Amino acid sequence: MILSPFEWTIAKRYLLPGKSEAFIALVASISIGVVMLSVAMLVVVMSVMNGFRAELLDKIVGLNGHAIVQAYGGRLDDWEDILEEVRATPGVVDASPLIEQPLLTSFNGRVEAILVRGNTDEDIAELATKAVAGDFGQLQAGASKVAIGVRLAENIGARVGDTITIINPQGRSTPFGTVPRQIGYEVVAIFEIGVYDYDGAFVVMPMKDAQTLMLIGDTVGMIEVTVEDADEVGEILEPVQRAVQGRAVVSDWKTINATLFEALQVERAAMAFALSFMVLVAAFNILSSLVMLVRAKTRDIAIMRTLGATRQSLIKIFVTTGFTIGAIGTLAGLALGFLILAGRQQIVEGFGVLTGQDLWDPQYRFLTTIPSKVDGSEVTMIVLLALGLSFLATLYPAWKAANTDPVQVLRYE
Repeated sequence: MILSPFEWTIAKRYLLPGKSEAFIALVASISIGVVMLSVAMLVVVMSVMNGFRAELLDKIVGLNGHAIVQAYGGRLDDWEDILEEVRATPGVVDASPLIEQPLLTSFNGRVEAILVRGNTDEDIAELATKAVAGDFGQLQAGASKVAIGVRLAENIGARVGDTITIINPQGRSTPFGTVPRQIGYEVVAIFEIGVYDYDGAFVVMPMKDAQTLMLIGDTVGMIEVTVEDADEVGEILEPVQRAVQGRAVVSDWKTINATLFEALQVERAAMAFALSFMVLVAAFNILSSLVMLVRAKTRDIAIMRTLGATRQSLIKIFVTTGFTIGAIGTLAGLALGFLILAGRQQIVEGFGVLTGQDLWDPQYRFLTTIPSKVDGSEVTMIVLLALGLSFLATLYPAWKAANTDPVQVLRYE
């Protein structure tokens, strides 16, 4: 749709109405503003939802792997053979033994439920990148030393160098009954994973120390597995599931966190659908502003028709005018959306200060900060949606202008 110099001159004139047409200019400005806000909100919401899912998956998988092989009864006696079999499976990147058990800890009279994790030296070295205090290098087998999550440290008031007591209810049997096992461990490091539940419960120690604490000998609780493609984890580990059938069960991240990720997917789709109506409202604003413009310019249109302007020229003029309004609003919306994403954390904190409430409580949001991940294909779809609806909104006013009868308009002139 190439415009001639005449058509482009008239389109530019209609894009900048004169002083006598201030109301039309106001409606056009509102149309640009609505398009801008709708595009910005779509970009922000979709990027935050994508970031939330990606960040949550990354943190969960980074700590638990893409799947776990867990024995019935909680103990893998032949875990070395299973570990070798898992590592030999095509598509498996890494596999390592793991002990995980809910217990209790006490410090200065405070008692908290914890999740004790016995990790290999390699896994502990990876977790060291999350340290906020202390030295993970001191976590050595037999040293009775542990690392704890930052929220747990805050809850019980423990710092690096303090000694916490871990209580295992399944202690040794005595003539007077079972005596809970209580062992003191020095806190040598504090870490922050970024997931509130993990930072408030995890206590990490070497695997040998965990086996001693839980009185399970040389067995482990499970094997965590990392694969090449997280979305294909079920297909990759299907041979492992068949091999351990009857002895253990393979649970992938989709199964373990099914409720959470399905809720995120539904919420993401619902938000996209709801916010898309804002773009539709913006398109109706463009339509209304063009209809008013056509009515205001009826005499001019009739004169142009008598001077030789074709219906096609008039359609091109008004389509260009309306589409330009939509394009300006779309570009402004993209700029506003990316600006909001860049300062999203500061914006939320600012609103929190104004309202006196914590608008992003990690206790309920899982993550300690607002994540964001811009998907280029989604942004493209948002832009195409805004431009497409803007173009459709111009068709009726343009058709109305092209079908103006100059004889009827200029009869009494």
